[in-house]
Amino acid sequence: MRATARMIYDAAVARAHPAGCLADHLPRAPETGRLILLAAGKAAGSMTALAEAHYLDGGFPKERLLGHAVARHGYTAPTRHIPMVAAGHPVPDEGSVASAERALALAGAATAEDLVLVLLSGGGSANWVAPAGALTLAEKQAVTKALLRSGAPIGEMNVVRKRLSGIKGGRLALAAAPARLLTLAISDVPGDDPAAIASGPTVPDPSGMADARAIVSRYGLALPPAAEALLADDANETPKPGHPAFANSEYRIIARPADALAAARAAAEAAGYAVLDLGPDLEGEAREVAAAHAERAKALKAEGRRAAILSGGELTVTLRGSGRGGPSQEYALALALALGGEPGIVALAGDTDGTDGGGGEATDPAGALVDPQTLTRAAAIGLDPARSLADNDSTGFFERLGDLLQPGPTLTNVNDCRVILIEP
Repeated sequence: MRATARMIYDAAVARAHPAGCLADHLPRAPETGRLILLAAGKAAGSMTALAEAHYLDGGFPKERLLGHAVARHGYTAPTRHIPMVAAGHPVPDEGSVASAERALALAGAATAEDLVLVLLSGGGSANWVAPAGALTLAEKQAVTKALLRSGAPIGEMNVVRKRLSGIKGGRLALAAAPARLLTLAISDVPGDDPAAIASGPTVPDPSGMADARAIVSRYGLALPPAAEALLADDANETPKPGHPAFANSEYRIIARPADALAAARAAAEAAGYAVLDLGPDLEGEAREVAAAHAERAKALKAEGRRAAILSGGELTVTLRGSGRGGPSQEYALALALALGGEPGIVALAGDTDGTDGGGGEATDPAGALVDPQTLTRAAAIGLDPARSLADNDSTGFFERLGDLLQPGPTLTNVNDCRVILIEP
């Protein structure tokens, strides 16, 4: 059952990889102008390598192809022509600032004859950072850490970050006008909202300054004075629908969490399981969602059903302890506690990008596996799962059991994939 759960997860990841979805969406190269390729996010390396090969192998002149690509550390890929660098995630670093400056400069130099092709994926918010106003990188890092600790959903985090940035919230599109602008994106957000993917650098921002202020108040965020000044200044508002900068712009989502979940469903059904699909857009506190899923699994078991419960989305963790972990691992730990060693139930929870929370390293685990022996094996080596959960130390718990999910960087990202298998 553990091997089957991993096979289902792998099927979801494979469906989301750019190798299977990017080529059909790449536009015709400009007749006379330049092709300016800008990529950011966890799939930036794989997307850039595929795109530049498509154009160069098709005979497009190398001297008319320029650009810049940035991915989180450990997620870069070999490229032939476009420079590829690494930057921090989830907390930005100097590479994030340098990459945003380079992207803005290239976009700003584009003419009406040029095509600006933006390849976006989850993680782009941290990989492209252009602190606005008097905000420093250190202050931007502090704001990011506070948002991550708050338990705010990614969409709300991005509403705040757009007001503190010179590239997010449609501002890259402002720089690129009047060039033709095409964005190809891999979605990692519930609902596939372009304004939320990588904080929407090339699309109008439907949120307002009042929304950002309300989020800061709701979570009791303590912001540096430079950030407060930006949020207090209505002149710092992002461009809205109808702005002329978007007149020559197009946006396409080429892979969605729903696509990955559909592949997972097909794999589960091929393995003989009746599938209960909870959808690709689940949100909520990881431990609370896990408790609800455990009840569903036990109910199906009681009915004698051979079933698979599948779900996607992005869960959150409100940090109260000092341990290591991420939403998928915390979900798995809370699920193990709620299942209480129920026989015949195995689960896997993992982020499709290959890393789940942690310290921002490419070697961080993607998630964890749970089986009926999880709690008894933990007790045998002196592990207290409830204490680990209270300390947000899911990584430490599953690391000692040897049950971490560690596929390594997958070079794509369509959010989480959770699999619960039930054998009556």
